Amino acid sequence: MRNLWPGGQNVRTVHELLFIEDDDHIRLALTLALEDEGYTVREAPTGRAGLEAFQMREPELVLLDLRLPDLSGFEVCRAIRATSIVPIIIVTAQIDTYDLVAGLEAGADDYVTKPVIAKELAARIRALLRRVQLHEAPAVPARSSVFGDVELRREQGVVLKAGKELSLTKTEYRLVCEFADHAGAVLSRDQLLELVWGYEYLGDSRLVDAHVRRLRVKLEDQPDDPKLIVTVRGLGYRLMA
Repeated sequence: MRNLWPGGQNVRTVHELLFIEDDDHIRLALTLALEDEGYTVREAPTGRAGLEAFQMREPELVLLDLRLPDLSGFEVCRAIRATSIVPIIIVTAQIDTYDLVAGLEAGADDYVTKPVIAKELAARIRALLRRVQLHEAPAVPARSSVFGDVELRREQGVVLKAGKELSLTKTEYRLVCEFADHAGAVLSRDQLLELVWGYEYLGDSRLVDAHVRRLRVKLEDQPDDPKLIVTVRGLGYRLMA
């Protein structure tokens, strides 16, 4: 059953999504398609309604349009990221590089462009939720990895810088883990897409680049002159061992 916020019962179900989209036709079509895939979808037609719904009950994943009639999708994304690491997928007609990168740097984990192929969106959602489950599963004892003043503690699922725990999204944490697993080696953008996002990505490298930039802000002393995660021109990125 469709649940347009406000309204509906405050009952938590498995794989509950929040879809913040002002276009009624797009919202209805994708909601019905995702319900056919087994998800429960709560809907919000504005940014403020979306934040209200999110604050009332946190979903397992957020689908977020960038162009909303009140708050922008960037503002909504930053507001969610201020308190939560829930996965966020941008659903937008905007194909401008600046807007997409800005959305990813605001904290989104992934993006799809309109017109959206429902099966592709469902695959992206499954991949993100699967990563969440892997991240939250009981971890087997593992050694810590230390790179300068940055420490990865897998058994606790945390990353510290100078002894202080960093606030990372699940995607950022996965990125750190993959860099640590391949310390000293060059990882191409295609390799990172496969390792971190877990599916054959149909877009471009902006997804990886935006997340690396966000990660550098949190890990590096000088993000514009990185010493830990360095760019290897024409090849990809390397974590300096």
